[in-house]
Amino acid sequence: MRRAAVAVATTAMAVSLAACGSAKESDGGSDSSDSAAKKGDDIKVGLLLPENQTARYEKFDKPMIEKKVKELTNNKGEVVYANAKQDASLQNQQVDTMVTNKVDVLIIDAVDYKAIAGSVKKAHDAGIKVVAFDRLAEGPIDAYTSFDNVTVGKTQGEALLKALGDKAKDSQIVMMNGSSTDPNAAQFKEGAHSVLDGKVKIGREYDTKEWKPENANANMQAAISALGKDNIDGVYSANDGMAGGSITALKRAGIKDIPVTGQDAELAGVQRIVTGEQYMSVFKSYPKEAEVAAEMAVALAKGESLDSIANDKVDSATAKDVPAVIVPVVSLTQENIKETVIKDGFYTIDEICTDKYKAACDKIGLK
Repeated sequence: MRRAAVAVATTAMAVSLAACGSAKESDGGSDSSDSAAKKGDDIKVGLLLPENQTARYEKFDKPMIEKKVKELTNNKGEVVYANAKQDASLQNQQVDTMVTNKVDVLIIDAVDYKAIAGSVKKAHDAGIKVVAFDRLAEGPIDAYTSFDNVTVGKTQGEALLKALGDKAKDSQIVMMNGSSTDPNAAQFKEGAHSVLDGKVKIGREYDTKEWKPENANANMQAAISALGKDNIDGVYSANDGMAGGSITALKRAGIKDIPVTGQDAELAGVQRIVTGEQYMSVFKSYPKEAEVAAEMAVALAKGESLDSIANDKVDSATAKDVPAVIVPVVSLTQENIKETVIKDGFYTIDEICTDKYKAACDKIGLK
């Protein structure tokens, strides 16, 4: 069985990113200017996002991509949007609709990176370029932007070890990984294991269906039942939503004051960090990622080269030397909330420090 991101993850992302060869034998590595007719600003960009449960997609990605496309096309470019609501079959239908409507380029954040491959090929065969956004989709993609997902997992693992301190070697943790249909989840897991293995005992580990908090909650309840409430010292959670679901189960069982990781810097996650219920999240610059995706899409739609945008290459199971931009990440804790999410305009202090959280905010100097 071939997995799109395994080629990246199992060889370590850095290896494939460094492989900046000049091979052009695959569709993914071809120069866009060779196969797309030159167009003006009047372009149509199809934007397909995977779900609406994680706050980032509707709050950040969609409006930021729309704004950047307008900026790059003198307000003439159009973004046609669809959200798959975690349904891979629906997303394939949405691609078909975009092809029928003759969009010039697609930005796709795949629900299932393998299941989307056939639809990517349909778009390719129709002369429509495809930017894989955030997740490395299979099929003949033309460009890719995301974060260094192995580094995300390492960042989470390192933070968890720091929180456990000298007690780490005697600690038992639960690992709440993401969905097995998401190639990023495999890379987060790889990075986390590279840091945690041999340093802590992993009592239970789960791949969480569809990244849903309620599924993480059920998994955590099972872990508590299996391990005992006095035998869990920390939780590796791959994102903030699952951290929230896990924390709810922990609190219900009377387990408090253990470090829990996260990712995405969701408002609820940041507020849990303020109170100490969640130890950290991974702050990722969605504005930068969205900006790059829009720049790639507009260039491809206009038949322009990506040389001035993409400075890396990645391989999937089905495409080689795909032009890529990998955006760096930051560990978000109580100590750097002002320097990250507030400074970058994600949230204001008032949004974070509502009446419920004001005392906790005052305690950590967030005023």
